[in-house]
Amino acid sequence: MESFMELGNAVLAQQSFSQMMGTKLTRLTLSEAVLELPLREDMKQQHGFAHGGVLSYMADNALTFAGGIAMKGAPVVTSEFKINYVRPAVGTRLIARARPVHVGRRQAVCQCDVFAVDSERETLVAVAQGTISAMGGREE
Repeated sequence: MESFMELGNAVLAQQSFSQMMGTKLTRLTLSEAVLELPLREDMKQQHGFAHGGVLSYMADNALTFAGGIAMKGAPVVTSEFKINYVRPAVGTRLIARARPVHVGRRQAVCQCDVFAVDSERETLVAVAQGTISAMGGREE
């Protein structure tokens, strides 16, 4: 692959769940991964704002992209993450911005901020931190 974005888009294209959701990778560098998602009615909970599972998905996926690129494009998985929902996610779009804070040989610790966008104004709606681990050989 010629660039991080090409690699990231190839990975995203293989994620059928991400394709169903309509997720777009808009930035991928050694210092940041950014995912965007149009917020549809079927992604909202009974009070009219984004379901926590949608915010959690966005954070998890952005954390994993940030960790994978920081570990030089190695195949990775999320080994754990924590999310704090700080306010209801109301808007037309979600943006998740993740960045590595520590990168080792086998794992990266990353942080992510999730924003709801309404009329191009961004509002912080969740904060997450996770550990992204390089995949080893699979044991049978």
